[in-house]
Amino acid sequence: MSGKAKHNTHNLIDGPIQQSLVRMTMPMIIGMLMLFTFSLVDTWFISFLGTESLTAISFTFPVTFFVMSLAIGLGIGASAVVGKFLGASQHEKAKEAATVINYISFGLACITVALCWTFMDQIFTLMGASERLLVLIREYMVVWFAGSVLVVCIMTGNSVLRACGDTKTPSILMAAAGLMNAILDPLLIFGVGPFPELGIQGAAWATVIAWTTGFSYLFYLLIFKVEMVSRSIPSREVMQSSGRDMLRIGIPAAGANMMTPLAAGIMTAIAAGFGDTAVAAFGVGARIEPIATLLVLAMSSSLPPIISQNFGATRIDRVEEAYRIATKFILGWQLLIYVVLAIGAGLIAGFFSDDPEVVRAIRLFVWIMPVGYGLQGIIILTNSSLNAMHKPLSALYLSIARFFVFYVPLAYVGSIYFGLFGFFAGAVCGNFLMAMISWRTFNRAISGEHQLKEKTA
Repeated sequence: MSGKAKHNTHNLIDGPIQQSLVRMTMPMIIGMLMLFTFSLVDTWFISFLGTESLTAISFTFPVTFFVMSLAIGLGIGASAVVGKFLGASQHEKAKEAATVINYISFGLACITVALCWTFMDQIFTLMGASERLLVLIREYMVVWFAGSVLVVCIMTGNSVLRACGDTKTPSILMAAAGLMNAILDPLLIFGVGPFPELGIQGAAWATVIAWTTGFSYLFYLLIFKVEMVSRSIPSREVMQSSGRDMLRIGIPAAGANMMTPLAAGIMTAIAAGFGDTAVAAFGVGARIEPIATLLVLAMSSSLPPIISQNFGATRIDRVEEAYRIATKFILGWQLLIYVVLAIGAGLIAGFFSDDPEVVRAIRLFVWIMPVGYGLQGIIILTNSSLNAMHKPLSALYLSIARFFVFYVPLAYVGSIYFGLFGFFAGAVCGNFLMAMISWRTFNRAISGEHQLKEKTA
């Protein structure tokens, strides 16, 4: 690896864990705030077009998040593989892996998007969208799908930088893209000045333009500045070895992340049983959630590089310490966030709609669902940590159990007996049970690593 690449690599196997976690998480908070405001800003501007448009964009969330989950999963694979090589001081292998990973991500993104595009109408019809809403959904998704391949590559590229200990650059890039999206949204949705009035499709165009700009800069940086991606095509042997390592973690991680939008799709279909106002409210709530759990999501990106580098250096004690610091803090933080949201529930609901039924449903969401965000944080950080420890199947099994044994079934049962209140409360109960299982699973994994280290010592 070149001097430039080494200079940009932060050593995460020495020094105080808490200091490293804070240093890496703080830039991620800003970057992720801007990243998740993509959909929140889109939702807010589209809400001015009426309840029908708001409902249409709410139906798109599970599908758009499905593609985003592929991006996040492949990014987890990239971070785990590159981080482990760097922790073991195998810098050239880290560069080879980073290069191969980006080729694989592009190919898998193209296949996934092509399949989603082909079966677009069937997917949204199964979710409960009417023919009237399908017209608006198509307008948005035709543009969004075309540009979504880029966001998969952006996520993977950012994960390579984070594996090196650099969270500042990805955060600046995400912040800049989010700002560009926010500026373009009103111009393209409402047709301000020389810009055409594109309605709901304008939001998709704003997002794709922002992604294209971010993608261009990121890969210029990776190839020419940081030199973590090779300019030449890797050999067949390198493609096979690095690709195998990445896919062994990335595919189960992507599968685990894709459980979220699959569950969201089922939850949207359950909400549709209560009418369009409930779908609109659930869609707004689904966009509030990433902002409310921002620190969890930031830590889910900053914690894995610390764990993967220390895991590569067989510093299992530091892996355990990093996990415990992160989960303990998240529980307290999310409790504070819940109090703030509960107090401002009416204000939040009125911000997104003036329809009394929609406002009432959004308020109910905000009073109930965020109670479980701290528990959800434990689940997310456990999965991230297991992937960083090269245990992707454990993380996948936990994700499947969370959504299809606890979260969705309990929400469905709750909706049958207690209506919309029971729907939300059942989901919180599912998160509570799963958080306890996740905590126990991580502790067992750590005990196994300690025993293995003792045997090989």
